[in-house]
Amino acid sequence: MPATRTLPTAARLVAALSLGALGWFASDLVRPLMPEGTAFGWFNYVNAVLGLLCGWIVIGSRAGRGMVDALANGLTGVLALIIWAFFLQSLNLMLKQSMENRYDGPAEAIIGIFDNAVDYAQYLIDPMLIGVLLIGGMLCGVLAEAASRRWS
Repeated sequence: MPATRTLPTAARLVAALSLGALGWFASDLVRPLMPEGTAFGWFNYVNAVLGLLCGWIVIGSRAGRGMVDALANGLTGVLALIIWAFFLQSLNLMLKQSMENRYDGPAEAIIGIFDNAVDYAQYLIDPMLIGVLLIGGMLCGVLAEAASRRWS
């Protein structure tokens, strides 16, 4: 791997900050969609950090290939953010459930992660949230591309 692919760039910074902000904003949109009484704890913070990481790694590393690719990179970054957020939030719930002795063994607990993710997904099928994620992801890709062109 060339050394330039691992160095910090303006495109990586812009992608990380913009996708982190999108992760925070989307987390605020998720709150009213979940059942009443849901304890969110560090929900926004976790999703914002995941956005920072996905922006830096997924979108920022692919910036500089053109505007069409920037849109695809943004969508890829949002998809990575969604997958990681589902996984971590489901893992967190599984750990809480395992402390309540809901699972008979480790295999059942691992399956519980995916069951929890499916349960979460049913709550999050909302046109507003999906639109914000799609348009926001493409905007993150375009911003990273613009930063790549401007400061490279």
